Amino acid sequence: MHFSVPDTQEFVNDATGASYTGYNIHINGTFHCCLRYKQLHNLHEQLKRSLPSLVLPSFPPKKLLPLSNSQLENRRAALERYIQLLGQDPIFSKSELLRIFLLNAQQESSFVEGRETILDVYLLNGYRISVNAYTTECSTKVLEKACSLIDLPKEYVYYFSLFLMRKENDGGITLIRKLMNFEAPYISQRLTDDCKIIIRKNYWDSNYDLELMRDRIALNLLYIQTVSDIEKGWIVASHDTKEQLSNLQARGSKKEYLDVARSLPSYGCLQFLPAIVDYPEPNTLATVVIGNRELSLRMAHGKKIQETKFKVTRMRCWRVTTIHNNEELSSNSSNDSATTNGLELSFEYLMSKNCLKWITITSEQAMLMSVCLQSMVDELLNQKVGGDTNNIQTNFGNNTTISYIKRDGSYNRISESSSTDTISSMQGDSNSNQILRKPNTSNRKFIKNRISTTVLFQRNKESVHNEAFEEIGDDDL
Repeated sequence: MHFSVPDTQEFVNDATGASYTGYNIHINGTFHCCLRYKQLHNLHEQLKRSLPSLVLPSFPPKKLLPLSNSQLENRRAALERYIQLLGQDPIFSKSELLRIFLLNAQQESSFVEGRETILDVYLLNGYRISVNAYTTECSTKVLEKACSLIDLPKEYVYYFSLFLMRKENDGGITLIRKLMNFEAPYISQRLTDDCKIIIRKNYWDSNYDLELMRDRIALNLLYIQTVSDIEKGWIVASHDTKEQLSNLQARGSKKEYLDVARSLPSYGCLQFLPAIVDYPEPNTLATVVIGNRELSLRMAHGKKIQETKFKVTRMRCWRVTTIHNNEELSSNSSNDSATTNGLELSFEYLMSKNCLKWITITSEQAMLMSVCLQSMVDELLNQKVGGDTNNIQTNFGNNTTISYIKRDGSYNRISESSSTDTISSMQGDSNSNQILRKPNTSNRKFIKNRISTTVLFQRNKESVHNEAFEEIGDDDL
């Protein structure tokens, strides 16, 4: 996961009148929480104690005197670098302590109190699953409850994930992002306009389908998703194949339907909104498709579609950046939707031996594309080392206990359990039973604006290096 700390905000302690700085933490391009320096320092100290054999990145030192503007900016940059290094480390980033910390930070920053609620989770055919959940429960727990209600066996649950999806005015569907284990679906949906929580499969290699197709419920979930993807045009099929699939669908032959669909080249791919690319020419309008270990660009030339495929193993690295001059870009492009948020995904591709070329995609979904590339690489690396497919599952520790310090200085001792791993439901130190005060209207509006804002790699050109990158040898030429 990618962290950024693009900016700060100032707070005033109502009791003392003292002011302090909060650092806005973005994860995978979306605002997640606002934390004080001492909260991040407390996390650092707990990570040192819980993982003593590993070397943590150095934490920015404390200052005795109030910070000047330049010192504040230096601290912001140092904290950003620190948390980015944590996010890039496979052990630290997957630690249960970090997950619980981020979950509590999201709750505190969104001013949501822990309580029971009904959360609607949808299948892609519109079927609604009403889940009895806590407002602060993490994504995996909500997924487990939803899958239990449709009788999906536990061993197949982690082949699926929860996603945020939005239906557009033109009837199209936009996949916003995957919900991660360090966030609460109730909070994330509440702060994202007009989105539904849906269940989609959580892997790229279609060979995993064969295991799921052994079970009636898992097969039905795959079938529902495949029908939806074909109807949306994400899976491209000829007229004859569509007729064949329609006949199988009418007969209720789900397995046979999947057998035919799985043979199609774009099966298992995600299709994104139209984007502006600089390949093969600048300002080219293209549809981006990711799947089958490739990123594809589909460009219309009259009635014909030209498709260029880029293998993920030939991408040396990639990065997502913000565009500072959106007006100039929009004036050069007829596709306003692709430039609204000013995001670019750039990847360095090995075109031929010793020939690397940067290719840039301008799209509001650039961060989701980056996350998809990373998950595809993770899956490839897992397969190379012989990892079990159930490595998809997140294994929660049974005895993880952390002390979460809130912005007001009070502490909460939190231990992992089925539903009580957030600050509003824990017994802790002397101040732990304080109730989170509801924010005023301006604070609620601010949080809602922050969570829908995507800011990342704004001040630098750092790239995500691809550990699955493969050089081209003489035999490839």
